[in-house]
Amino acid sequence: MFNTTSKQVAVDLDQADVLKKYRHHFFIPPGKTRSEQLYFTGNSLGLQPKAVQSYIQQELDDWKNLGVEGHFHGKNPWFKYHHFFEKEALVVGAKKEEVVVMNNLTVNLHLLLVSFYRPTSSRFKIIMEAGAFPSDMYAIESQVKHHGLDYDDAVIEIKPRAGEHHLRTEDVCQAINENGDQLALLFFSGVQYYTGQYFDIKALTHAAHAVGAFVGIDCAHAAGNVKLQLHDWGVDFAAWCTYKYMNSGPGGVSGVFVHEKHGNNPEMPRFAGWWGYKESERFQMKRGFKPEPGAAGWQLSNAPIISMATHKAALDLFDEVGMDALVKKGKALNAFLEQIVLDAQEFNQKLAFEIITPEDRGCQLSILTNESGKALFDYLTLNDVIADWREPNVIRLAPVPFYNSFMDVWEFGELLKQF
Repeated sequence: MFNTTSKQVAVDLDQADVLKKYRHHFFIPPGKTRSEQLYFTGNSLGLQPKAVQSYIQQELDDWKNLGVEGHFHGKNPWFKYHHFFEKEALVVGAKKEEVVVMNNLTVNLHLLLVSFYRPTSSRFKIIMEAGAFPSDMYAIESQVKHHGLDYDDAVIEIKPRAGEHHLRTEDVCQAINENGDQLALLFFSGVQYYTGQYFDIKALTHAAHAVGAFVGIDCAHAAGNVKLQLHDWGVDFAAWCTYKYMNSGPGGVSGVFVHEKHGNNPEMPRFAGWWGYKESERFQMKRGFKPEPGAAGWQLSNAPIISMATHKAALDLFDEVGMDALVKKGKALNAFLEQIVLDAQEFNQKLAFEIITPEDRGCQLSILTNESGKALFDYLTLNDVIADWREPNVIRLAPVPFYNSFMDVWEFGELLKQF
């Protein structure tokens, strides 16, 4: 916590910020009441890197000038375009062969569940957090039904204890142990979208593996946000979108992680497509699927180049800065935001809310409001604060280290005080 949240503190923090120049690498939407919006929804859609246009233009130029030959003779040959994302592995703590960029998030989750959720009569249960993001809930529901199982029999949703807002690791581990003989899969988010809780993935993975279950993680709110070590933790599979903290455009491509112990097993069951076929023999057009080793063997189709170019522009910034620096600033921004919110609440008695994000968090603060919550959110929106409202009464705030400043946070606090 900060001893004071004065304007001068914000000024001093911004002056000392080693990442401050990167704010100018992004387009910050203009406001109506100020020159730039106070943009706190990087957990929903990250801002556009200014380099995106030139990255896309390069591919459009190659398409215009080379046509189909762009696959092999373009500046960034499309045939091997997914290889340009090997640094994606550094964002999630993986080996480069364990990660591939392809498709969209929920598509990839289904493809991975085909491989890792193969229920038997004795081992068929899935443990997941209650109130998971809807796509996760729907994906699990449909996978269970696809196997002819009843959702209530097959899926165990873990809820927080009465009167609490986030899950305790020991409660999840207890559920794992109690259902160990029947547990096929632990499927959790890395960071809970609603509360912002950063789960102890290492501990949960260890507990699930101890009873013989696979572990899958939806890293949509974790990738580019918190420190991940998917390989070292032994996670079996994971997927994430790139349009949130990774700033890669609306509906952007998705990343996939498959641990090497599975990725290097050609007998691992999967749905197959020609782009996952062994790359050195792909154009021989033979019958019989031979997967490319690693996560690349889960590809189905050739890359959507324009969307991938957008992601490449963003990923190059991640490579330049590194996750350690981003996480360090993100923690400082979030701590400053928390103190700003608490100070504003003490100053303005009209502000009745509760912070429901635990200390284990990334760049997100969720505040549980009362009946005045929607009026507060609307007031903030009219004053060019772009936050996120989640039913029934939570406001999510996510200052992002790439482009948010401490002064953004301080100005937000001043608006709270004036509500």
